[in-house]
Amino acid sequence: MANHKSALKRIRSNNKKRLRNKLQHKTARNAVRDLRNETDASKAAEMLTSVIAKIDKLAKKNIIHKNKAANLKSKLTKRVAALA
Repeated sequence: MANHKSALKRIRSNNKKRLRNKLQHKTARNAVRDLRNETDASKAAEMLTSVIAKIDKLAKKNIIHKNKAANLKSKLTKRVAALA
């Protein structure tokens, strides 16, 4: 257990950040899943912009690696293009 005030505060703030990151990551994963399951081309193209924005936000905040974000965006874009 931490003994210093600053260490206790760091534990609290790390926990808050962890929960916030976890929520954002799960939300983006659900959005990616929904996009992959979409069969309507126009709706998928509409969803693609919001999903890419979520993925970029995760990469910017280092929640996921930038290369993983690039791979996800590439695969999703190919999938939506194949629907059209």
